[in-house]
Amino acid sequence: MSAANWRNAMNSGAGRAAMLNRGQAAVALPGPGIAWDLKPIFTAISFRHVAVLLFLLAFPWFATPFFTFQIGAQSLALGLIALSLTFLGGYGGMVSLAQMTVAGIAGYMVAIFGAAAAADSTISLGWPWWLAVLVAIAIATVCAAFIGWLSVRTEGIYTIMITLAVGVAFYYLCLQNYSVFNGFQGFQRVHAPTVLGVNLRDALPFYYLVLFWSLAGYFFVKYLVRAPFGIALQGIRDNPRRMNSLGFNVTAHRVAAYAVAGVIAAVGGVLLVWYNGLIGPGSVGTSWLINILIIAVLGGMRHPIGPFLGAIVFVLLQTFAIDVFDRERFNLVIGMVFLVIVLFSPDGLLGWWAGLKSKFLTPRGDVR
Repeated sequence: MSAANWRNAMNSGAGRAAMLNRGQAAVALPGPGIAWDLKPIFTAISFRHVAVLLFLLAFPWFATPFFTFQIGAQSLALGLIALSLTFLGGYGGMVSLAQMTVAGIAGYMVAIFGAAAAADSTISLGWPWWLAVLVAIAIATVCAAFIGWLSVRTEGIYTIMITLAVGVAFYYLCLQNYSVFNGFQGFQRVHAPTVLGVNLRDALPFYYLVLFWSLAGYFFVKYLVRAPFGIALQGIRDNPRRMNSLGFNVTAHRVAAYAVAGVIAAVGGVLLVWYNGLIGPGSVGTSWLINILIIAVLGGMRHPIGPFLGAIVFVLLQTFAIDVFDRERFNLVIGMVFLVIVLFSPDGLLGWWAGLKSKFLTPRGDVR
């Protein structure tokens, strides 16, 4: 078959069902004629998924407000931001250290366009909360796409360095600019609104708000990675040159992935600024850029549930490690935990669990 005939065949609805092989892995290429529905997601739901969902829904009713707000809500908000990194790194092969920067942009925009306290009260425009949130997410998504446009032409360590440079540049912009970002003071009293008489600042409503958007982000990623765009993105991750030869625009897919991840990170950034009630340069500093990467790697980057598991471990260590160690030694503790997991389970906690499951729960003679 000639090259022209091969391209025509691949452009047809049936031809794009061809397989891309890399080692023993294979990715099916979707075509425009393939109908995609939610059936594969619902058929994959098992008893443990229902049990986890029921536990999350019932958690505030047997936990104290401290655990509901400080542990539960914070873990879900951080996990949502780390989910954007998992989507980029796990399914797109692009490790970005700028996801907390995107979340911080959304948080700053909520404070600037909405209501917040600052040394100069004229900075905040006082728009309605819903309009400020929509504008904040839109601006953060555009910034994420721009970061992706800058970095997608590189790979590996160069992508990490470019996104890190963007994050550090934004940190110093926030630190030194007083007319827009209010300098090192940032914005105080950036509170969640009251909706239909429900004060979202309270622990119980805020927990369910964060849980709703965390579940929305989780199922959105679960669906997207099975959709034609997600399958093509995984093919680009495995072999971008071959995908380009098949007619896929590699750069456009990668930039679109950054934009999708930007939406997820922006929603997490809005929730996180409401959780903290403030935002400043310290919220987007280098330490937090690295912390989001640590959270994603701790949980595992091969499944959307991984960043939430990593966030729970991170928040628990951050909250209770000071009872055993000095507060200044927290980075040492989290570094040791990170090192142990990376050395003994490159796939994070999920890889650890998969290894234990295959060793102790898989029947003898079971061939997988």
